[in-house]
Amino acid sequence: MHERSNTCKAITDSDNMKLLTLLLTATAASAFAPAAASPKFSTQSKTTTLLSSTTDEATEEEISSILRPSYAIEPIPLRIGHGFDIHKMVPFEEAGQPVVIGGVVIDHVDQKWTDKDGKYAENPGDIYETQLGVLAHSDGDVIYHSLVDAIFGALTLPDIGQVFQDTDPRWKGCDSAKFMEHAYDVMKYYGYRIGNIDVTLILERPKVAGFKPRMKENIVKLLHTTEGRVNIKARTHEKVDSVGELRSLSCHVVVTLEKVVGNDADL
Repeated sequence: MHERSNTCKAITDSDNMKLLTLLLTATAASAFAPAAASPKFSTQSKTTTLLSSTTDEATEEEISSILRPSYAIEPIPLRIGHGFDIHKMVPFEEAGQPVVIGGVVIDHVDQKWTDKDGKYAENPGDIYETQLGVLAHSDGDVIYHSLVDAIFGALTLPDIGQVFQDTDPRWKGCDSAKFMEHAYDVMKYYGYRIGNIDVTLILERPKVAGFKPRMKENIVKLLHTTEGRVNIKARTHEKVDSVGELRSLSCHVVVTLEKVVGNDADL
């Protein structure tokens, strides 16, 4: 059984705080201001602090500016976003981390992985039986990454790769639950909540049916929603291309966001 590690350099689990909650320091009045105008940010007011105390000022300013567009995030009742992610799967000793999907470590027996380059097997293209891991800058959680991208997309904000760049050492080995917490705060800031989530996970092996309830539980908790609004489907790739050869896994997510109004604003 492989254990995951979280080496996020910007924040540690012991802080028990959100990763960046990127919106600098906003006044309580501006946090849910009508979206007819771009949200106003103040570096002076300390009325509502949405940032981790462990995050340096340069990081705060950098990330905040990315999610602070010059145009208005219009208060339309329903928004729809789509997210996609794909990562390589390689032998565990090369990845240095396990397969993590939806916040769950996918324990599995040795799998028949296609060694396209002949790095481990005798010849290129031979089958090599091995424990698998995900090759990624963070933990490579394709469901979480796709969900974050879908939420940002629904809000017409930049993609996850611009916010958490895969060349930035601050996110090396980072637990992607931190990115999910962050996406929730951004969504809430702009006055939205989850309408529904539809996940399609695509991988040949290992099988994940037994892990889906825990994945769903994690999503519900992180995005403060209910089980009736989250669906997770998984399918193989019929042994076609890199996914079918166990050399990668991918995910599509469609999400709807509902505008929060009236008495529901505190939900």
